[in-house]
Amino acid sequence: MAHQHDHSHHGHEHDHASNNLLLALALNLGFAVIELVGGIYTNSVAILSDALHDFGDAFSLGVAWYLQKISGKPRDEYYSYGYRRFSLLGALVVSSVLLIGVALVIRESVERLMKPEQADAKGMLVLAILGVAINGFAALRVKKGDSHNERAVYLHLLEDVLGWIAVLFSSIVMIFFNVPFLDPLVSLGISLFILFNVYKNLRGVVRILLMEVPGHVKLPEFESAVRALKQVKDLDDLHLWTLDGQNHVLTMQVIVSDKLGFSALRKIKQKIRALAREQGIYHSTIEFCCATEDRDQHH
Repeated sequence: MAHQHDHSHHGHEHDHASNNLLLALALNLGFAVIELVGGIYTNSVAILSDALHDFGDAFSLGVAWYLQKISGKPRDEYYSYGYRRFSLLGALVVSSVLLIGVALVIRESVERLMKPEQADAKGMLVLAILGVAINGFAALRVKKGDSHNERAVYLHLLEDVLGWIAVLFSSIVMIFFNVPFLDPLVSLGISLFILFNVYKNLRGVVRILLMEVPGHVKLPEFESAVRALKQVKDLDDLHLWTLDGQNHVLTMQVIVSDKLGFSALRKIKQKIRALAREQGIYHSTIEFCCATEDRDQHH
């Protein structure tokens, strides 16, 4: 009965996370359309650049929502590790779309700086207030969630809120002062900020695809702790990588000093897995080898 209760509770949290992401997606996509129309109407390249960003965000939210729905899908005959790495494909697609869009906006912003055009500051102000309110509400909604997807989306929406605050202040200044260059200048700032974050995301994805050791894991300390275990003589073929930045995989061969029984080996394995869990590693495959055996056969 307890197991059924836990399963039901987990399912409820999973559905709640999916609903939060779906709400954020609907708000973001709807407002992106408003931004696009408003940006054209007010002749504001800053708002158009943020509209592009929000369309990218909406796509990101769609990917996040889809991945949240399939995140519990078990491994099958096609994907022995499950479907977690599909998130990396989504990140690559979203980042590529944003890079193309940002490049176009930066070109337009530079042209506007060379030949400034007057923007409708009052219209920008109204859109900025809407932007802060809608994105702020969506951010607060997903902030309450516990899933990794929700936390990542919260940070993304928080970036949107900060961008709209910048548009808000610039529109207020433009109402009182004739500074048409301020609009493309803010647009450049938003675009460069987006570019920096896209770079960080892509760098993280590439590192995962290259099977880098997860950054938070102190591998030398882990190896030393395992070697310090009683009856462990050495380690061989230790490999550690991450599937998606959150789920890590460890494989290793432990060389023991003597031929041990099943019970003794099981105790060593339990201790190693406890050390691995301290590093955030919950999937480990451990093979044993006696120091007197011919180790070449294991390679």
